Amino acid sequence: MFDDLKAADVHAAAARIAGVCVRTPLRRSAALSRAAGGDVWLKLECEQVTGSFKLRGAYNAIASLPAAVRARGVAASSAGNHGLGVAYAAKALGVPATVFVPRTAPMVKRNGIAALGAAVDAESADYDVAMVRAKAFAAERGLTYINPCLGDTLIAGQGTVALEIMQALPGAAMVVTPVGGAGLLAGTGSLLRREYPEVRIAGAQSVNTAAMSRSLAAGEVTHIESVATLADGLAGDIDDFALDIGRHALDELAVVSEREIAEAIAFLSREEGLVVEGAGAAGVAAVLVGRVVMRFPCVVVVSGRNIDPETHAEVLNKAEGARLATS
Repeated sequence: MFDDLKAADVHAAAARIAGVCVRTPLRRSAALSRAAGGDVWLKLECEQVTGSFKLRGAYNAIASLPAAVRARGVAASSAGNHGLGVAYAAKALGVPATVFVPRTAPMVKRNGIAALGAAVDAESADYDVAMVRAKAFAAERGLTYINPCLGDTLIAGQGTVALEIMQALPGAAMVVTPVGGAGLLAGTGSLLRREYPEVRIAGAQSVNTAAMSRSLAAGEVTHIESVATLADGLAGDIDDFALDIGRHALDELAVVSEREIAEAIAFLSREEGLVVEGAGAAGVAAVLVGRVVMRFPCVVVVSGRNIDPETHAEVLNKAEGARLATS
């Protein structure tokens, strides 16, 4: 549970992943600052090696395994970005890997995993099915299952995002992070709650991926239906561990619409020259529509860029058409 997570593990992970993961830029957004009425910075995990923060946790988790265990291989379930992280880490460490993704996973993610040398299973109806199948596959073959959201070493790796933020901007008053299965939130909270308790933590997710929001409101883990979403990286149910993370690590949680995420993707393209996937744009969407209680300076984590080019072009075209129609 959250009380078991340690800030010291985040510092150890930072040393372990150095030279594999890049220290991503922290950039002030003039346009978002104007919209929010204060100083807003973007933590550009979309510029990480595999296109998302997920490499941090995946590499730290696999590199931390005993050599004999690691040599047997790993399996993972993923909406796509964790799979890319696992595949990259496995290739770097000489480890065989199999990644289970839903059949709806963006092709840019599926193809990227395969290009890194991992075996890809894309036969699952949704992410939750992929997780069940990946766990069974690992158990049958004596492999290590690398959970996309759980495990102390994985969480510590994700926490290096927050560590870099505070090292680059020590006066940060608020961090806004996307929330899906809560791995990034867990890492962020494990560092900030222990070493920077004055920093406000806000989460953001889409209405179609709002497992955390609904579970917090209900006071217990609540199932959500698998439906189409631009924020595929945030899709799927949460468990009791994730709910405990949400209770301890979040000061607030914003839920944004699919349209608002699309508008944030277009905003980041138009104003920042960035290609960002739906999950990566969730925090920016929450700030743009005023759904979080702002403190400045504020840092928004832009968690990933891996969106199919056709989807990105469609989002931009629709957003531009809507903008011109109202101008």
